[in-house]
Amino acid sequence: MARNHEAEPIELIDEQTTFTLFELCQSCSVEAETIEAMMDYGILEPAGGSGRNLRFPASSLRRTRVTLHLQRDLGINLAGAALALELLERIDELDARLHIFEDPEGD
Repeated sequence: MARNHEAEPIELIDEQTTFTLFELCQSCSVEAETIEAMMDYGILEPAGGSGRNLRFPASSLRRTRVTLHLQRDLGINLAGAALALELLERIDELDARLHIFEDPEGD
């Protein structure tokens, strides 16, 4: 599979950071309705607030971008994207556990 060799800018975000609905929309170049649809499918969960004052955890930025890529590149709908995200996160969790067993000294 060919990969696009254009590097995406790296963003360092503190996990304690939260985004407003507007900031998340702006960062991902989407409308609020797109974020709301992702919330309906359980892809995104606000950390607080209500209406247009919703706040989202830093992890929402990655989840939104992955969802958008799944939709654009693979034609996956939101229900499929929600499942794919769940499976990808489970793989990451299992991979992290595996590394603990492979390198118990932390080297």
